[in-house]
Amino acid sequence: MPKRILEGVVVSDKGDKTVVVKVERTFLHPLLKKTVRRSKKYHAHDEANAYKAGEVAKIVECAPKSKLKTWEVLPKASA
Repeated sequence: MPKRILEGVVVSDKGDKTVVVKVERTFLHPLLKKTVRRSKKYHAHDEANAYKAGEVAKIVECAPKSKLKTWEVLPKASA
């Protein structure tokens, strides 16, 4: 089964080798037929401490690295 890849905004980079990424999803309300936004925060492993708060990051599923971390960030694309 392929690993899920999510994209979101880094809201915290205070932990060592850890970032908190806020992922937002939109869906259509079944009764009201209105677009609804929901967000969730994921703790992700950042080996190089490369991401800072406010940056957009892609995260991918991985084996559990700690109690909260089951995601890791994909390396930044070099421009």
